[in-house]
Parts: sequence; structure tokens; C-alpha cells
Amino acid sequence: MDSAVSRKLIGVGVGPGDPELVTVKGVRALREADVVVVPVMAAADGSDGGEPGRAEATVLEYVGREKVVRVVFALNERSDRGRREAAWDAAGARVAELLAAHAVVAFATIGDPNVYSTFTYLAQTIAELAPDVAVETVPGITAMQDLAARSGAVLTEGTEPLTLVPVTAGSAALKDALDGPGTVVAYKFGRLAGEVATALRESGRTEGAVWGSALGLPQESIRPASELAEAPLPYLSTLIAPARRSGGRGGKL
Repeated sequence: MDSAVSRKLIGVGVGPGDPELVTVKGVRALREADVVVVPVMAAADGSDGGEPGRAEATVLEYVGREKVVRVVFALNERSDRGRREAAWDAAGARVAELLAAHAVVAFATIGDPNVYSTFTYLAQTIAELAPDVAVETVPGITAMQDLAARSGAVLTEGTEPLTLVPVTAGSAALKDALDGPGTVVAYKFGRLAGEVATALRESGRTEGAVWGSALGLPQESIRPASELAEAPLPYLSTLIAPARRSGGRGGKL
């Protein structure tokens, strides 16, 4: 590739799973890119596990498979920091190779590329490996927006704050948020479903709360939080605990 040609890495948010929730701008970015990178979870030996991820399935609704490049990321590595860092370095190097051969590389990420996304780590790595590459993002619909729409939960009214907590940070962080004002959204809480149920109960926030997983997919599940049990749920489960509201319509304006 001519070195005079500017290179670009675009993080494209493809939503939580429903292909119809990819924005028009997102579809255009995917189609105009030379290649589209999709993250896949590593197998036990660090290789491509073979199973298509949610981002890949969504991308294939809009571009041909020949344009899609699967890159292994340590999406499921939380205990071995050395292994995780090595996997990130390898993934970054692979994307840097693609950028050396192509003017525009898109990276598809579920949700939004600036909200708890794999893309932010990749962008940091590429900034070090290829500082001449321009980095852009195309926003995507988030799981909390999709769950609110599908369940009828209102995220915010008037002056209410909105707190987003990844439960991978520990259930204590969720409990602190639930004890505060406004609506609380919890991401990635599936493995700690029992602890989330306890936190909701102890803070008096179970009523009106709802959780969902596999949004927009055939196996979609949307249930009242009162039905949370000790059994783990899918990792990418989302919880909405609406703010305590009183005073009728416009009470918090």
C-alpha cells in the first residue's frame, strides 16, 4: 500500500445483537471498509475457538464473509494477567498487519465502541504500534437502551442520574450504586446473579427492576428481577433498576 495513503481504524458499534439495530452510519462504515475485524474468544490453547461471536453474526448480515477477519482476543481471561497481556499484544499486532495492507479497517464491537468495549484497548495498542493511523468510532445502540425499549423500563426522568456498573467490578460496587439515587444499570452480572438479587433485596430496589439477556436473538430472555435465582445467567446479562419515583408525571422536572 502507498505510504502516502492515510490509514484509518474505525470502531463500529453494532448494537446488542439485533441486526436491525445497527445504525445507517454503522452499516456504511462496515461496507466501505477494506476489511472488517471481529473479535472471537480464545480457546483453552489460545487459538480461535471456532464459534462465531455476536458481533460477527451481526456483521455478516451486511457484508460478505470474505471481507471478515476473525482475530482472537482474551475476552474470557480474567485471572492470568500475563496470558491476557500476551493475547492483547498478539491481537494488536494482527490488526496492525491488516492496517499495513489496507487503508481502512473496521472493528465491529457489540454495543458501543466507547462503552466497556474491546475496541478501546485495541485503539490504545494501535496508537503505540502505528501512531500514523487515524482512529474513529461510530456509536452503537447499547444493551441498556435495547432492554429499556423491550421491557418498557424508563431509564431517566427529569433530573435523575443514571449509574452504569459492570458487576465484574464486584457486587459491592453495585450495592453502593443501588443505595444512591437514580436508575442503576448493571452489565455483565450473569455469573453473580445470586449476589445481584441479594443487593437488590437489601437496598429495596427489586420492585420494578428487570433483567435481560441475548437481546434481539432467538434465545432472548427478559424477566422481572424478582425472579433472579442463585443459578448463574449468561455472562452478558443486563439489569435495569429504575429510580424510585413519586409525585406523578413530571415530578422530577
